[in-house]
Amino acid sequence: MVQDIRKISSSELVDVFKTWGEPAFRAKQVSEWLWKKSATSFDEMTNLSLKTRDMLKEHFSILAVSTATKQMSSDGTIKSGFRLHDGHMIEGVLIPADDRMTACVSSQVGCSLTCKFCATGYMERKRNLDPAEIYDQVVMIDRQAREANNVPLTNIVYMGMGEPLLNYANVLKSVEYITSPDGLGMSPKRITVSTAGIAKMIKKLGDDEVKFNLALSLHAANDEKRNQIMPINESNTLEALKEALQYFYQKTKNKITFEYIMFYSFNDTLKDAEELFQFTKAVPSKVNIIEYNPIAEATYKNADPEALDKFSAYLEDRGVVVNVRRSRGKDIDAACGQLAIKDKPAA
Repeated sequence: MVQDIRKISSSELVDVFKTWGEPAFRAKQVSEWLWKKSATSFDEMTNLSLKTRDMLKEHFSILAVSTATKQMSSDGTIKSGFRLHDGHMIEGVLIPADDRMTACVSSQVGCSLTCKFCATGYMERKRNLDPAEIYDQVVMIDRQAREANNVPLTNIVYMGMGEPLLNYANVLKSVEYITSPDGLGMSPKRITVSTAGIAKMIKKLGDDEVKFNLALSLHAANDEKRNQIMPINESNTLEALKEALQYFYQKTKNKITFEYIMFYSFNDTLKDAEELFQFTKAVPSKVNIIEYNPIAEATYKNADPEALDKFSAYLEDRGVVVNVRRSRGKDIDAACGQLAIKDKPAA
């Protein structure tokens, strides 16, 4: 199989053109087509000669992601099943709101973390996505936003399938392609990477002084409860995460977002709210309280609206910035925690 051109560096591409007796600036032209104009075929590269395009076709491929399925929710949310070059499927979601247009993208095929409330956690992790496969999701969801709403994407969240920090290098490279002036040129402040909590990789984000936002899927602020729903907590305790987040903040000065899904009769009491309040004091932060979206594999239920209101009021009274995130796309299994490739019978 010929090499995927999006997997070689710009300096390697310069060398390729030199060996072909072509000027070095051809590499810049090709890179611009790939990362700024999102070309998925060499025929689109119209400022290259036919001979050069034929040489590229002979030696390289562009393993673009394609849209296999698309479902639209009654609230305007669009969930897409994206097919990768090797036949694997992932899901991505366009979440429209009055003040923003958000793409939720996947970073792995499946997931290895087995969080008990998340449909993806019941899938096997097949492989990591490469940077171009993450980039392609953004490009295609942006296209959907423009077609359906006449507005471009404003925000990107790495909250789809997989744990981004277990695909660290590829996730950071994809952010580079999305934010670079030689790429899509989005502001890193419009990007949030969400983690279930890998302490040493959170510290690495600090060492790399990333500019994007970090969100921690917390869901319980005591170890006993968090161990029950998120086995990763057994090796990445709340104390270890607190220390890692403090290190991250010290290096980046980026506020942390704590994501907290409220489950009925599990983590919805004022005692739970107090524990969360104490945890938020570790770093400058805000809390997103998220409605739970039931899945077939688990028995958790959504908290009562009254409990949710009391919980958020308790935090707000103590100076915590709280956003209550109502679920979007529930009717098409596109809401938070519902992404999983379901086998569909052949037509």
